[in-house]
Amino acid sequence: MASGKPSIVFVLGGPGAGKGTQCERIVQTFGYRHLSAGDLLREERQKPGSQYGELIEDYIRNGKIVPVAITCSLIDQAMMSSGDGKNKFLIDGFPRNKDNLDGWEQDMSAKVNLQFVLFFDCPQETCTQRCLSRGKGGSGRSDDNEESLKKRFNTYLNDTMPIIKHYEALDLVRRIDASRTAEEVFQDVKEVFERLKQ
Repeated sequence: MASGKPSIVFVLGGPGAGKGTQCERIVQTFGYRHLSAGDLLREERQKPGSQYGELIEDYIRNGKIVPVAITCSLIDQAMMSSGDGKNKFLIDGFPRNKDNLDGWEQDMSAKVNLQFVLFFDCPQETCTQRCLSRGKGGSGRSDDNEESLKKRFNTYLNDTMPIIKHYEALDLVRRIDASRTAEEVFQDVKEVFERLKQ
C-alpha cells in the first residue's frame, strides 16, 4: 500500500457475537493489530488522573455510547503509538452509531484505508447466553449481566444495525454467520481475508 495510510477493518456484531475471539485469530493468522474500542475506553477509564475516566465510566455503566471524539482520539493514539511497524488494524466494536460514523468520517476517514466491515451476525439468544456464561466465568466485565445485556442489545439493534446497512449500501460489509462454533466461524473469516490478497 503506497499511501502509507493504515489499513483498517471495522469489526461489528452484537455483544457476545464472538468479535474478540475471532480478532485474536485474525491477528495470529493475518498480522493485523487488534484495537477494541471498548478495551481502549475501559483502559482509559482505569488510568489514574485520566481526563475522560469518570465520563467514560458513567456512559459504560448506563449502557450508553461514549462520545465519538473521545473514542476517535483513543483509536488514533493507539494506531500512532503501535510502534511494531504494523499498519493493519482491526477496529473492534466501532462505529456503533450514526454519531460514531459522522465523527469518524470527519476526523479519521481521510487518514486510513477502510478495507471492509466484518459483521458477525448472531441471534440475540445465543449472544446473551455467551455473555452470561462469560460473566459467570469471571470476565471482569460489569456489563455481563442480564439487565445490562438487554440495554446493550437494544442499543446495538437501534444504533449499530443502521451503520451496517450504511456500509452494505457501499458494498463494504462481509457478513459472517456467528452462531456456529469459533472454528467454523473462523473458516469463513479466513476466506474473507484471503480474498483481500488476490
